[in-house]
Amino acid sequence: MAQLLVRQLDDDVKAALQRRARAHGRSTEEEVREILRDAVRTGRGKPVKLGSAIAARFSGLGLTAEIDELRGHPVRAAELE
Repeated sequence: MAQLLVRQLDDDVKAALQRRARAHGRSTEEEVREILRDAVRTGRGKPVKLGSAIAARFSGLGLTAEIDELRGHPVRAAELE
């Protein structure tokens, strides 16, 4: 397995890592490994735009009506009567 040495780490960052490790019940070294694993895992793949994700989520429900885009329109309060 590879090793990584991080020099000149701020004291407050080290202290925060130690607190986080204690909260998760593991060593500081294991906490840093987990943080690095998560950072690499979430960095993969092409980001999905929010509108595309919502459309994909509800695509099988048969909602076919087009919704007009609201850019450039003034904001109005909802009418709840």
